[in-house]
Formats: sequence, structure tokens, C-alpha cells
Amino acid sequence: MKFLKGKIVEKINFAKRSSIEFVEEGNILAPKFNADGVIPVVVTETDSGLVLMVGYMNKDSLDKTITTREAHYWSRSREVLWKKGESSGMIHRVDEILIDDDQDSVWLKVTIEGLGASCHVGYKSCFYRAIDSIDEGEVKLNFTENEKVFDPEVVYPGAENPTKL
Repeated sequence: MKFLKGKIVEKINFAKRSSIEFVEEGNILAPKFNADGVIPVVVTETDSGLVLMVGYMNKDSLDKTITTREAHYWSRSREVLWKKGESSGMIHRVDEILIDDDQDSVWLKVTIEGLGASCHVGYKSCFYRAIDSIDEGEVKLNFTENEKVFDPEVVYPGAENPTKL
């Protein structure tokens, strides 16, 4: 682990954002959550650098991620705290946590346990399509991952799909 070199703690106290210098140049975590109480998080696989997903964290999920070294997120659609892999076994073991310059977004570098996938659709990454072409004003997508790592119906039997229209 590259982070938490000291003792394990049970609860995190995030610092007050007292000055621009403190936020940009300081060595104390003072995250800025948006008006909805969340902060965006980019998640990549440590070994490959592959972008697995972009999600959100609230104070509780960031706290739990730091203290447990397992990724926790805030679902905006379901409005619940969730631990990645709790039902699927595809846990995001956190290897490193980075914060951007103004401390309003997070980057997690993780190792995926279980089947080695991260997307609820069954692909390794949630970014399994790329913009390919335009046909009569309609933007076409090309699949960058050709095979699913797992069958979502088997891994999440009876679970409601988190994608909302």
C-alpha cells in the first residue's frame, strides 16, 4: 500500500478549507464536496492503468475508502452508500488515493478482486465503447471490449439495474 503508512483509524476528520494555499499546497486532506455533497472519483486499475469507472463519493464513502482500503461509493441514482464488490465479489482493493490540485476530485488506483471486472454490465471497464463515426447526424459507437468477463444475470440475480433512463 502506498497510503496509510501509519496506524489504522476508524473515522476521518477532514480539514477545514482555510485558504487557497492550504488547499493547493498543504499536506492535509480538505476535500471540496459539491452542493449535492459528493465528489467525483476516477478509478483505474493499478497494473494496467485502464480506466475502470467514474463514480462519486460522499464524506462517508471517502472516509470508509480511506479507513478500510476497499472502495466505497455513493450512488446518486439509488441514493445509497455501496461497497464495490459487496454482492459480486469484485472488490476494488485500493492501492493509492490521489486528490487533485483544488481537492474537488479523487483518483483511485485499485486492484480488482474476484472475476477481474468492474462494470455491472459484465465488461472489465465501464468504458467499453468508443465514438466511431457519424451517420446522418447520429454518432455511432464501436465496442472496444468484445467479450463480457461475466454474465450480469448470474452475478446479480434479481438485482435492479442501476442504470436509469
